Amino acid sequence: MNCFRLPVLPAAVVAVCVLAAMALPAAAARPADGNWPQFRGAFNAGLADISPADLPAEFAEKDFRWNVEIGGVGFGCPAVWGDRAFLLTCDEKTGLRRVLCVAVDDGKLLWQKDYRFGPVKHNKDNSLAASTPAVDAARVVVCWASPKSVMVVALDHSGKELWQHDLGGHETQHGPSVTPILHEGTVYVANDNQGPSAVFAIDAAGGQVKWQVNRPSGSAAYGTPLIYRPGGGAAFQLVLSSTAAGLTAYDLKTGKQLWTAAKANPERVVASPVQAGDLVVGSCGTGSRGKCLIAVRPPASPGGKPETAWKVYGDAPYVPTSVAVGGLLFSVQDTGSIACYRIATGELVWQDKLPVKFYGSPVSAAGRIYVISRAGTMFCYAAAEKFQLLGKTNLGGPSFATPAFVGKRMLLRTHTRLICAEKK
Repeated sequence: MNCFRLPVLPAAVVAVCVLAAMALPAAAARPADGNWPQFRGAFNAGLADISPADLPAEFAEKDFRWNVEIGGVGFGCPAVWGDRAFLLTCDEKTGLRRVLCVAVDDGKLLWQKDYRFGPVKHNKDNSLAASTPAVDAARVVVCWASPKSVMVVALDHSGKELWQHDLGGHETQHGPSVTPILHEGTVYVANDNQGPSAVFAIDAAGGQVKWQVNRPSGSAAYGTPLIYRPGGGAAFQLVLSSTAAGLTAYDLKTGKQLWTAAKANPERVVASPVQAGDLVVGSCGTGSRGKCLIAVRPPASPGGKPETAWKVYGDAPYVPTSVAVGGLLFSVQDTGSIACYRIATGELVWQDKLPVKFYGSPVSAAGRIYVISRAGTMFCYAAAEKFQLLGKTNLGGPSFATPAFVGKRMLLRTHTRLICAEKK
């Protein structure tokens, strides 16, 4: 692997940093209430609190509690609240887009809500249903994007529409995809595109815009916003990643810019930023390859300057978002390379290669990493300092999605089906 990292720290400093990273709020990102409310679960962290005894490394078809056809095609992930899973699908020819609500217990379709915006041209590896809903106890929020509009729609858990809000056009090279997040009664949406760009905070109950901050335009970014959780009881921050604006943090209540690493992303951003200890990790690339993985340390107080903790140039994730487990960062590259880094320094712990390609992101549960290949095989390997492949599961069809967790069960999405797997 051809890469460059900075800086290299003394061994004593590394030891202190690793302990500090492991003590920071990774555990708080785990969905203790059993919900998986958005892309990669609570705080987008990709962490599930499941015992190894309750989650196997691989599943056979007999372990599928249910396996249902969902109608249409979609690449986004399911989001879960209580006994209901929500996901998006579409008819690419007509442009029909659909919100589905499925019972977690038996896979029964509880309701669907259709939206007819018409077809939109996009890259063959994109979809009109490529984004993931965000859900809380009262509502489910989805984004339908096109060159003319980003329509944010909220529905209650019975499928009744509560409100719509149009955030303006979304001009892209490869087609639209915008994923919202929900945090403490506010919907956050980043409309980073080739035209006028902005980030929005919307009241989840009524649909009114609380604040809007314009952002640099130039290249569309597809990552999901991150709620960054500083240590020491400091206020949470909203972090966005794009080529035009780099990595930037905003005050959740006012939209005030808190800090920016403006040159963090020299190439296109598709993956989402992720918190790793006290760092924010982002990645970028172009074509079908990632080019740069960067870790930024936010300033201790608003108005300060962030520090670049380390960079890795060369093979890096482009579409998949990395996952942090303890003091280690696990990345999956589109081309099939997988790697483990020390969060404190960027040191490469190990690297291996799987004979597949990936768009789905890795998630961690039961001391393992789970990730689904584009062809529809879920790989499982140890979340450890030595690579150990533990299992493979055939999902029966192509998938660009990321697993979701529901208690002791996994929800696995292919382009056309939704599967619930559990230990028998």
